[in-house]
Amino acid sequence: MAAPISFSLSSLASKSQQLVRNERRMFAASDDGAMMKQIQSTHAPDGRVVDVKPILQVIENVLHHIIPNIDHAMKGGTGHIDALDDLTTSSAVDGALDALAYIVHKICCEVSCKCSGGGDAHATTMGILNMLSSYSWDAKVVLTLAAFAVNFGEFWLIVQLCTSNSLAKSVALLKQLPDLLEHSPTLKPHFDALNKLINAMIDVTKCIVEFTELPSEFISIDVPPLSTAMAHIPTATYWIIWSVVACAAQITGLVGMRHEFITSTSEAWELSSLAHKVSSIHEHLQSLLHLCYERIDEKKLLEAFEDFKRTIETPQMDNLKILLKIFRKEETCYLLNPDKTEVLIDVLRRKHVLLLISDLDISHEEIRVLEALYKGERVSSELNYEILWLPIVDRSTWNDGYEQKFLNLKSIMSWYTVKHPFAIEPAVIKYIMEVWGFVKKPIAVTLDPQGKVLCPNALNMMWIWGNSAFPFSSEKEESFWKAEAWTLELLVDRLEPNLPTWVNQQKVVCFYGGVQMEWIESFTTVTKGVAKALDIGLEMVYVGKNNAKERVKKITGLIKEKQLSHAWEDENVWFFWNRLESMLYSKTQHGKTIENDVIKQEVMTMLAYDGSENGWAVFFTGSDEMVRANGEKVLSSMKSFDEWEKLAKQMGFIPALRKHLDGITDDHHCTRLILPGNGGGIPERVQCAECGRPMEMYFMYRCCVE
Repeated sequence: MAAPISFSLSSLASKSQQLVRNERRMFAASDDGAMMKQIQSTHAPDGRVVDVKPILQVIENVLHHIIPNIDHAMKGGTGHIDALDDLTTSSAVDGALDALAYIVHKICCEVSCKCSGGGDAHATTMGILNMLSSYSWDAKVVLTLAAFAVNFGEFWLIVQLCTSNSLAKSVALLKQLPDLLEHSPTLKPHFDALNKLINAMIDVTKCIVEFTELPSEFISIDVPPLSTAMAHIPTATYWIIWSVVACAAQITGLVGMRHEFITSTSEAWELSSLAHKVSSIHEHLQSLLHLCYERIDEKKLLEAFEDFKRTIETPQMDNLKILLKIFRKEETCYLLNPDKTEVLIDVLRRKHVLLLISDLDISHEEIRVLEALYKGERVSSELNYEILWLPIVDRSTWNDGYEQKFLNLKSIMSWYTVKHPFAIEPAVIKYIMEVWGFVKKPIAVTLDPQGKVLCPNALNMMWIWGNSAFPFSSEKEESFWKAEAWTLELLVDRLEPNLPTWVNQQKVVCFYGGVQMEWIESFTTVTKGVAKALDIGLEMVYVGKNNAKERVKKITGLIKEKQLSHAWEDENVWFFWNRLESMLYSKTQHGKTIENDVIKQEVMTMLAYDGSENGWAVFFTGSDEMVRANGEKVLSSMKSFDEWEKLAKQMGFIPALRKHLDGITDDHHCTRLILPGNGGGIPERVQCAECGRPMEMYFMYRCCVE
């Protein structure tokens, strides 16, 4: 009886082939304006809501269990059935499918009937779209895919079980289904193409569903990129349903081919072409979805930014609310205390807090100097403040190397630190950079016990005056500057322990810098000779050069070896130049200009000297008499001492040297002032230290690895 059945059913193969071949002429047609109108004309949603997600999860479960087993069976493996996930029997799925079983069955029948009868794929697709006219676009694709999963699942169960289950074997016999292993050379290209198309269909369907779940409060359906995506979804829906019809035609074509299997390689090509088409749709929708998420993230970031801004600008009972908002909502607000033990952020409540903000390139010198302040005088009740390190990092380039760098820095800090940089809220990082002006150079934002910002960067005043500037408010900084003058004490602070003794002995003190050893030897030798001729006490101190650690270390060794002068160690050299930069930034922050502020003018002159490769020198006496000059001028003056020796004996060393320097005309010079970028802390107008003319501004990017 099998042969007559085979004869009567084998005609289905030619009909399914005709159905698939109709795709070629429709590839372009579905994307033109007329076809779009035809697709849109089928859409008349009545507002019903279908929970498509649990249904889609079941569909994925079915299809993703079939696809690996096809490959397994093609290679001669024994069919097996894996247990499906528990979610397929959940009440959510039952509830979602309860009212939809009939429409899914109806689509199954429509597809099977039209494929068996060799119907036109486009007509079948439009018929299903009309059948689903009252549903949303995402429901249309999910319900059609559900119908396909039922048909394909039933087919595969029979094929898979027919060798071990008598019922399945009988059904396979009645359907005259082919033996997959026997026909694997012929069937494999078809099933490979089928698998690619099914995966592409699932990807596009998930993408369409994802568009419907985007939060409307953060993105509008009427504005690109979401409006652009929604305009493409009808076409995507059409092609998903078309693909279901094409896949079903291929499966239906296997019915009645138990003993003879005649097929065309063009069918596999048609399925591959369709898979490419659907994959292209997925790529396009995925790119639009990515843009939508970018827009949502931007909106969320802006909202969180404004929320943090409002909070920090609104008077609070204490600082806890502000501290909590620094961190992501999903993060439990634990910090690491100085002992590296986890503690709740509440330990900082109602305390003066310095938010130390830096990247992972914060120098060990900065950490050591800050540690000396934090662990020193701070122990007194008058200086009760805490420090919290907030490292700002680029999450897109984060790797194990940065992770280790963070852990190393965290381990040497003796104050509170975050557990991980990613715990910091991105909107707060935006605020830190845009409002507090953080770029790369570390800053310390002062919060009082009520959370009020006292100063957007207290590090400047801490480097200049230490803990005496507590509570590190802008008002305290302003009052300190009003009482300051450009003196030897301000320039050197406590970096030179012998300074009080030298001042008491009424010695001339010379601080000099540069990295040209030949100039250093000449300058120190001839200057000592001048001091000897005038019979005055002289002490000389080498203070190195900014950002030239290795060269300075080498020169310091030579200076000590040749006993040319005193020379500071690395940490003092770093602090001297960092302190000068802090003076400049502090003055600029308070609106001071070189026209109305002597200290700022002198600081910028010193920094300009350091910017050149030549040396420089500044001479002081205990009465705060001062004279300074670049290396070339001061060396030539010392070498021509005989020209002003008489004047020096009459007026004194510093007044005479100043007068002599004033008489030197220097028509050809090139002065450079190099300052690290600090988010708006750079003075707009700078005068040349040599001639007083305005200096041109250039941008310089430097990477100095010594």
